[in-house]
Amino acid sequence: MQLLDGKAISSQIKSEIKIEVENWIAAGGKKPHLAAILVGQDGASETYVASKIRSCEEIGFTSTLVKFEADITEEKLLEAVASLNNDADVDGFIVQLPLPKHISENTVMEAVDPKKDVDGFHPINVGRMCKGLPAYISATPFGILEMLIRAGIETSGKHCVVIGRSQIVGLPMSILMQRNEYPGNCTVTITHSKTKNLKEVCQTADILIVALGRPEFVTADYIKEGAVVIDVGISRVADATKKSGFAIKGDVNFADVAPKSSFITPVPGGVGLMTICGLLTNTLKAARKEIYK
Repeated sequence: MQLLDGKAISSQIKSEIKIEVENWIAAGGKKPHLAAILVGQDGASETYVASKIRSCEEIGFTSTLVKFEADITEEKLLEAVASLNNDADVDGFIVQLPLPKHISENTVMEAVDPKKDVDGFHPINVGRMCKGLPAYISATPFGILEMLIRAGIETSGKHCVVIGRSQIVGLPMSILMQRNEYPGNCTVTITHSKTKNLKEVCQTADILIVALGRPEFVTADYIKEGAVVIDVGISRVADATKKSGFAIKGDVNFADVAPKSSFITPVPGGVGLMTICGLLTNTLKAARKEIYK
């Protein structure tokens, strides 16, 4: 079993981006600027956005955080999105999800200028990805692809099973893993809550990508010997032995599954750190106008 160490890989990627930023600025380019809109006081979202801001500082980006109370109206939030769309200094921005229930996430995502949609959620970027055109690939799938590349994991002709069909991870991951390039050329099965015989389907996977949000759901009897296991899940589980009162768990029971896998991601320290690298990479592309000339 080999560990797909998100901490080590993300540190390497951020060092590479920092050098690229320095060279870009030295050649007369503008300092990349990433902004984030945060609504409410969701603990996980606040932690994640804070990590993004720290990463921006590490690699030489400008970062801006725009915060609103949870009771903001959809109209006011859309005004904030329009303001960032029209701010020439902002290269890319994100609206941190989830949003309060009274706000339509789809409406807000569609209001983001596709040229600044560094989360890769806008229908235009999703459509371009599906067509194989240059696009901002959503950050978590981007991070998973980078893990596969840097570990040299063969994907061509393999059976990839994805658990979860979210528009953020499961759906784009299934499309990316079957495209005619590396990583890709897999035969892909996408599974979800209505899938029958889920365990038996997972047992046929050479590469299993788990993104369903149920802590330690996948156990060793879901895995065939030598499978590559990518755990996207991250949940807080009550744990009285921890000072914080909770433990961070993935969707995979790591201790149970690891001995049976060829490669596996830990939680924490796996895909989550890679997600931020995807966002930073997209922002640099936005600053250079690589996707939209």
